[in-house]
Amino acid sequence: MKLIKTKAELRDMLKEERRRGKGIGLVPTMGYLHEGHLSLVKKARQENETVVVSIFVNPTQFGEGEDYGTYPRDLNQDTDRCEEAGADIVFAPEVEEMYAQKSAAFVDMDRLTDRLCGASRPGHFRGVMTVVSKLFNIVRPDRAYFGQKDAQQVLVIKRMVRDLDFDVQIVEAPIVREADGLAMSSRNAYLNPTERAAALVLSRALCGARQRIEDGERRGDVIGFDIARQISSEPLADLDYVEVVDAKTLEPLREIRGSVLIAVAARIGSTRLIDNIKLEV
Repeated sequence: MKLIKTKAELRDMLKEERRRGKGIGLVPTMGYLHEGHLSLVKKARQENETVVVSIFVNPTQFGEGEDYGTYPRDLNQDTDRCEEAGADIVFAPEVEEMYAQKSAAFVDMDRLTDRLCGASRPGHFRGVMTVVSKLFNIVRPDRAYFGQKDAQQVLVIKRMVRDLDFDVQIVEAPIVREADGLAMSSRNAYLNPTERAAALVLSRALCGARQRIEDGERRGDVIGFDIARQISSEPLADLDYVEVVDAKTLEPLREIRGSVLIAVAARIGSTRLIDNIKLEV
């Protein structure tokens, strides 16, 4: 496996891979990799001759007062894990390599980015779309792999690919959870043992909502209220949002039917966590 720090070196290497007819898979990450990330690398390994993992903590998707400076980083550990999972290349550029001085061009979107995390984190998805667009242009992958835990992000990127005619297939993989149900996240590293136990309220509330829907409940507001009540009952949880929406448009659902996304965000102590479930009803 090769660690590459510059766009020019990566482009040259991948140009040769394409000349040889090799398919290229890209797994974009911000590093501090866990089994959720590695499941994407392994899936990319199964479906492509060449697998590139990007590791870049992207400053443009963090807002003022967010955790850009303290976001966990461990490149040595990440490269070891990437190699074990089957990656061929780790692309780990510095900020100055990814963004020209006084960059003025960005990628943005209406509607899909106004709700859920977009409402709570203004400008977040502009940063996400910009860096993913740059990675697509640098790597020119045949397939790019994203996890369902960031369900809104996946939907936004799929729409961006469609609207801007990127020649790449977006592959969405299921959420990977700890044995007790907590969705894997790099930010779980912030949680102390008491907060870690409290964070389980998110997955428990979603699991309960799934059961109620399977038992026949179809009122979106009832499901949303019940999830909010459960999360708010945890003293360490500060609820950001609960949304019961159409999984393709993110429009709120009064009646639960079709492709459904139920998404939650909350702070457990000072750590913001997200989780979701998808259902076909």
